[in-house]
Amino acid sequence: MIQSLARINAVMIKEIRQLSRDRITFGMVVMIPLIQLLLFGFAINTDVRNIPIAVVDQSQSAAGRILTESVRVTQVVDITERFATPQEAEQAIEEGLVRAALILPSDLTQRMMQGRELGQWIVDGSDTMISAAILGLQNMPLTDFDFEIKPQVHKTFEVALFYNPSQRSAVNIVPGLLGVILTMTMILFTSAAIVRERERGNLELLITTPIHSMELMVAKIVPYIFVGLIQVAIILGLGHFIFGVPINGALSQILLGTLLFIAASLTLGLVISTIASTQLQAMQMTVFILLPSILLSGFMFPYEAMPVSAQWISEVLPATHFMRLIRGIVLRGADLSELWRDSLWLGAFTIIGLMVASKRFKKSLD
Repeated sequence: MIQSLARINAVMIKEIRQLSRDRITFGMVVMIPLIQLLLFGFAINTDVRNIPIAVVDQSQSAAGRILTESVRVTQVVDITERFATPQEAEQAIEEGLVRAALILPSDLTQRMMQGRELGQWIVDGSDTMISAAILGLQNMPLTDFDFEIKPQVHKTFEVALFYNPSQRSAVNIVPGLLGVILTMTMILFTSAAIVRERERGNLELLITTPIHSMELMVAKIVPYIFVGLIQVAIILGLGHFIFGVPINGALSQILLGTLLFIAASLTLGLVISTIASTQLQAMQMTVFILLPSILLSGFMFPYEAMPVSAQWISEVLPATHFMRLIRGIVLRGADLSELWRDSLWLGAFTIIGLMVASKRFKKSLD
């Protein structure tokens, strides 16, 4: 028994020393729970605030200005755009510039006197949490007016939910799930690509070939592009036929947008692969990237509800831009030209990632 305990103790000491020397693994042990705690404690917030909206005040009256201010001070919305016509506001919603628009008619003062609905909200209903927050303003009280307002016959505002009038969660979840699954699989596949070559002894063969570092990086990611496209077809196909998720955008736009994201995710995995020394380290670093990618992308929690610092982090991650891209194309029928900011970021991320990965990879064993 004493000898057995001594052997166990010797192996335990060896494992502890090995763990202390493995800086990446030790860092993941500390950082993963720390990041999770900070994300759930500060960044994740289900109380939706500061939703970007547009205002179309066709009345151009004092009553319209007071009503607009009354809506703003609720802190549920943040007025970021003003348009002259409802058509311009609808276009802004389709492009993702705003999530809703408040339309105030030209006869606003008469409507107040008659107790009629004062205006209309048009809302991007594809996000059920956003639409629920706007619906909460439907019967907001009006106390900032000097003249008497008759009791409302119905509601203060009429609400029109675009893209998901029935407020079904599947409509919002299925396109977002596409981003989550691609993030998990694409980064995981390529994060161990270079490390696996080194552990299997194949790196010596690569050194003797005339292939350049950039050529190797491109060759590593191209096969997995087809894997990603198969996953896209499965998720969108089943989502459409089983859950009735509408596909309002062109398939060519979905294909191009998805290819941009797959390429960005694969290059991120390659960068991880050039940093990690073992496949275990590569998996640990992948988990470290996956947590903020899923939690800060807007898949589960509204982007607008996050603090500004968390939004800055989320803007760096490809998953955030793809969430906007795929939901805009699939649900709102937008195209890449309208969502050019997110398309440009994914393209730039891919190019920079390939350059970093090829620069870090050296055809040598030291």
